[in-house]
Amino acid sequence: MKFAILPIFIPFISIFLNLIVSQASSKPTAIPIPSDNPMSADKIELGKQLFFDARLSKNGTVSCSSCHNVMSGGEDNRTASVGIEGKVGTRSSPTVWNAAFQSVMFWDGRAKDLETQAKGPLTNPIEMGMPNHDFVVQRIKQIPGYVSSFEKVFKSKDSLTIDNLAKAIAAYERTLISMNSPYDKFIAGNKSALTSEAQKGFETFKSVGCISCHSGTNFSGPTLPQGIAFFQKFPMIPNQDLEQKYNFSADGGKFQVTKIESDRNLFRVPTLRNIALTAPYFHNGAVKDLNEAIRVMAKLQLGKDLSANDVKSISSFLKSLTGEFPKQALPQLPPSIGNSVITE
Repeated sequence: MKFAILPIFIPFISIFLNLIVSQASSKPTAIPIPSDNPMSADKIELGKQLFFDARLSKNGTVSCSSCHNVMSGGEDNRTASVGIEGKVGTRSSPTVWNAAFQSVMFWDGRAKDLETQAKGPLTNPIEMGMPNHDFVVQRIKQIPGYVSSFEKVFKSKDSLTIDNLAKAIAAYERTLISMNSPYDKFIAGNKSALTSEAQKGFETFKSVGCISCHSGTNFSGPTLPQGIAFFQKFPMIPNQDLEQKYNFSADGGKFQVTKIESDRNLFRVPTLRNIALTAPYFHNGAVKDLNEAIRVMAKLQLGKDLSANDVKSISSFLKSLTGEFPKQALPQLPPSIGNSVITE
C-alpha cells in the first residue's frame, strides 16, 4: 500500500508506545551503508548513469527512472507501473526517495537491500524484460565507457558483473535522501515550522493509533536490521463496501512470495515521508486522494470513522512530511560507438 498499514491491535504496543513515539520525533542521523559497498563519487555517478539508462531494458525503452522519477516524488504517479512493450504491472511503484532507510524492499519485502532490489526489475518480463542477468552484463560490456568506468570504480578488469552493477545503482540510490521537512524543522526546535492544524494533526495521528505502525524516523516502523521487515496485514478489518470499491485483498502480498497462508495480505509498511507527492495510494494504487486514503486506513486498520476535521488535520500533518530534495541533473550516458547494442 502506498499509504499505510495500521493494525487494530499489536500486542507489544502498550509496552513500547513511548519508545515508538520518541522514535517518530527525530530524523535519521546516518545513511545505512553496507560494508561491502562503500560509497565513492565515481561509484555514485556510475550508478546514476545506469539508473537513467534505458539500454538496461530489453528493447531500450525502460530505465529505473521510468518508474522512479527522481525529478519529482520518486515514483510514477500511476496506479500500476508500465514496463516494456506497454505491459502493465500489478502494483504501484514505491518511492525511491529515502529508500535507503528501509530495511527491505518491494511491497512484499522480498529483497533484503537496495543491491538485491536493483537486480529484480532487470529480468522481470513486465518491467525491463531482459532474459537473464548474463544478457544484461554482455550488453553493457558492448559500451566502452561503461567498461572503463567499472574498471575505475571497482579496481579490476573483470569488474563488470551483475553484482557490481547493482552495487553502483544502490550507491546512487543512497544519495536520494529528502529530509529537512517542516516536521523535521519543528521537532528540531522551530515551533513556527508547522501550522497549528498540522500540529493538531500530529497529535491526532498519534492518539488514534496511526503511530503504532508508522513510527520511527522514516515513519515506516521501528528501525530493524537490514533484511528484517516490518510487515502488517492489510486490510485488517473486513469491509465489503471498501473491498468492492478498491479490491485491496486481491493481492496476496508476502503470500505471493512465500506461499505461506499466514503471510496472505501482509505488506511492508511504507514510509509516509513525501506521501503528499506519491498519489495514488496503497499497493494497487486504488485510491487517488490523500484524504480518502486517511479515511480508508482508519476504517480498515483501526476500525474508526474519523471526522472531517480529523481527516483534514492529519492530512495537514502528512503534508508537513514533504522534505527538501537535492537537485537532480540528468547524467551524460556513455555512447555505444558505431553500432546499437539494442537488437530488438
